[in-house]
Amino acid sequence: GEEIRDVLDRGADWIHVDVMDGHFVPNLTIGPMITKAVRNSAPNAFLDVHLMIERPDDVVQQYRDAGADQIAVHAEAVYHLHRSIQAIKDTGAKAGVALNPHTSESVLDYVLDDLDLVLVMSVNPGFGGQSLIEAVFPKIERLRKEIDRRGLSTLIEVDGGVKTHNAWRFVDAGAHV
Repeated sequence: GEEIRDVLDRGADWIHVDVMDGHFVPNLTIGPMITKAVRNSAPNAFLDVHLMIERPDDVVQQYRDAGADQIAVHAEAVYHLHRSIQAIKDTGAKAGVALNPHTSESVLDYVLDDLDLVLVMSVNPGFGGQSLIEAVFPKIERLRKEIDRRGLSTLIEVDGGVKTHNAWRFVDAGAHV
């Protein structure tokens, strides 16, 4: 809680929570109980929950109940992407879809209009400290062009490999978060 308050005191208004199940990705991390503790430590922050898990539809309501304002699922982890997006929206949360570095943004062609956020992974999900995969920059640029072409307000978020010396590149490519 102290670290979260410190981040917020320094100007952050979003807290990003990475949830990993040890199956979809090799690491195991935060569950709904810890997410609720994060919410309690940051009652006014926007709580952005990134589900790097198999069968995310089964737990979406639990993370919303724990305080998530926005929930992102991986396109690679669900069978029926539109149904998963609707399940998130049905809870009252904003809906996002995360894409692994190798996944084309074209998987979003039929759901982009329903999204509040696209989360572009710039490293393979599961472990911190990985090297940036440069191929994500053209993907971000293509997403930005398509979002603009459709007149959408969908945000582009980047997760992994973002450092103080390269953050401007993600912004220049079209990312917001």
